[in-house]
Amino acid sequence: MLTNLQAPYMTFPQAGSLDVDDFSDNFSFLLDDPPPAEMPPSKKRSRTVSEDDRRSEMEDTGRTPPPPQRRLWVKERSRAWWEQCSHPDFPESEFRRAFRMGRATFDMICEELGSAVAKEDTTLRAAIPVRQRVAVCIWRLATGEPLRLVSKRFGLGISTCHKLVLEVCSAIKTVLMPKFLRWPDDPAAVCRRFESISGIPNTVGAMYTTHIPIIAPKSNVSSYFNRRHTERNQKTSYSITVQGVVDPNGVFTDVCIGWPGSMSDEQVLEKSALYQLATRGGLLGKDWVVGGMGYPLTDWVMVPYARRNLTWTEHAFNEKIEEARRVAVEAFGGLKGRWGCLQKRTEVKLQELPAVIGACCVLHNICEISGEEPQRGFELFDDEMLPENGMRSVRSMQTRDSIAHNLLHSGLAGTSFI
Repeated sequence: MLTNLQAPYMTFPQAGSLDVDDFSDNFSFLLDDPPPAEMPPSKKRSRTVSEDDRRSEMEDTGRTPPPPQRRLWVKERSRAWWEQCSHPDFPESEFRRAFRMGRATFDMICEELGSAVAKEDTTLRAAIPVRQRVAVCIWRLATGEPLRLVSKRFGLGISTCHKLVLEVCSAIKTVLMPKFLRWPDDPAAVCRRFESISGIPNTVGAMYTTHIPIIAPKSNVSSYFNRRHTERNQKTSYSITVQGVVDPNGVFTDVCIGWPGSMSDEQVLEKSALYQLATRGGLLGKDWVVGGMGYPLTDWVMVPYARRNLTWTEHAFNEKIEEARRVAVEAFGGLKGRWGCLQKRTEVKLQELPAVIGACCVLHNICEISGEEPQRGFELFDDEMLPENGMRSVRSMQTRDSIAHNLLHSGLAGTSFI
């Protein structure tokens, strides 16, 4: 079952309890002075008698014998790579290549998450520092490398790395998402920016839906089967969907994550919190969200003309709305280009994956807002299916015709085919 965690800015499936492996393979408890494998009988008897005498003496004096002292044994692992990365003299370009962001942005994230991910030292061992915890998560998201390689890079156990990734992603969702992934505070300014891009007035966001590949789930396999990707790649494909709305800067303002890959863009839209709020009229007012042909034309979703034999006016409109929609396409391309874990099937369990993808969206926004170099060039392959009920608003049909007429006759569109 899927539920909305925080509307209207994001929609996630219900997260299951974290099933994290224990650390039994990484340490064991030993006595202070374990006897040798082959101790001479006389020495062993002498040690035993001495221990018995000591305990008898304590019992005679009324004192409780202390429990045997335990010592933690931890497998030695090299942390040279991380120590080199965290050194102030480490080249900034190499740091950006490893973590997809500059050191200043990374430090800001660590500062924001500090209280949420920090742990206290124990009598057995020192806690992993906040910077290393965050670095494990970001490097794993950026590279998409398996956990065994993450373990070697940071000198930590595999199960420890897995736990750190989930903990930091959860902290990003709780602490950073409300700050960096939210509906625009000034919709009018966003509309002016989009109008300068496409000429279409009252556009508050551009919407797109992509697919994230997953390993075939153990239940409801047919729901996650992606027929279109399977036919294109000639390889069985399973996926979950990510629907996102972005502003003119390519920053996500709403996401809906986790619905099965067999669902169309229209079906995913209808399941989102954004759809529920916008349909009730409490979010958008007279503003539009522009989308592709896979979405229906509604009171608040503006889409291109989809029929054949279009007029020049309709062609002109489709050209201009594509310019606005391209902002969302490039944002998703940058999202997948920056975070390699979204490009291939991952080891993360299905119920944990929405939180990981949501963390990638938040980190994408932070990088865009901080002026980090965009990750371009990743090509998206997401097929659009025409909705079953593509025309749901007579008012929007009339408004679209009016906008198309104004665009063509004002000279703002249509020059590519006249």
